[in-house]
Formats: sequence, C-alpha cells, structure tokens
Amino acid sequence: MADNTENTDERIGLHSLRPAEGSRKARKRIGRGEGSGTGKTSGRGQKGAGSRSGSKERARFEGGQMPLHMRMRKLRGPNKKQSMPFEPFRTHTQPVNLGDLERRFDAGGEVTLEDLAKAGIAKRKGVPVKVLAKGDLTKALTVHAHAFSATARERIEGAGGTCVVVESK
Repeated sequence: MADNTENTDERIGLHSLRPAEGSRKARKRIGRGEGSGTGKTSGRGQKGAGSRSGSKERARFEGGQMPLHMRMRKLRGPNKKQSMPFEPFRTHTQPVNLGDLERRFDAGGEVTLEDLAKAGIAKRKGVPVKVLAKGDLTKALTVHAHAFSATARERIEGAGGTCVVVESK
C-alpha cells in the first residue's frame, strides 16, 4: 500500500493558529535614526509640555480652559430647584389651568387627555398632566388628568364637575 499523504495534513488546533496575512502590523520603532521617520524628537514635535517626559494628556483636560466638570454648578440634592442636572428624582408635569378649561370647553362636557392635546393645552406626550387652580371655573366639567391640586379639585367640584384621576403608564 503506497503512502501518498504528505505532511500537509497537520492537525488544526490552538498550537497551529496564525493571524490572517496582513492583519498584524509591526510596532513603530521610535528614536531609531532619521531614516526611520521617527528619529530625533521621536514624533513628539519640538518643545512644549507634550515633548517632555512624564507628560500625559489627561482625560477631561481642555488645554488650560476651565474644564466642564469644574464649570458645572455644585448644588446637589433633589430638593434644590437650581440643581437641575443633578436631580434624578424630579418629577415633571404639564400644568393645565382652570382658566384654560373655562375658555376652551363647553359646560357639561367631558375633558380627556386627548381633548386637552387637541385644544393645544397639554401637547407633550408621555408627560403627566396636572390641573392647577389658576383662573376661575364656572362650568360643570368632568376633567380627566393624572393629578389635581387641592384647590383645583375644590373649584371643579364646587362648579358641579368631577375630577377623574388617570393612572400614568
């Protein structure tokens, strides 16, 4: 029996893995003469902080300009109104005033969230609507909203209307 198989059928395994041809590049050898292209100053330029040993371009360094993290205000905590960027627990609502309901809706009508959006009062989607007591209400309305101020609830019910609290999604 003739053995025609050569040694090209070597088993493939972790010992024989090689990167694809041309996928790996030799490292840049710095400071090895002018002919290499990175001799003399070794690609660091002439003078200045970047050419000195020990120089590192720090993260957040802005070239001497006051860095962003130092420009930002330092007021923290959810109970300070000035500290907006640092308020993870701040709740956002769209205010709807009783005066707007008085002007835009007829007596005995039902005011839903869709009606408020059509009337151009509460247009922001996904933001809860809160009815506030600014203005007067003389009509009996059934008002649907996510929240009501205590005074607004009193005035709506005092005018013969009802308040329906809508659960937010």
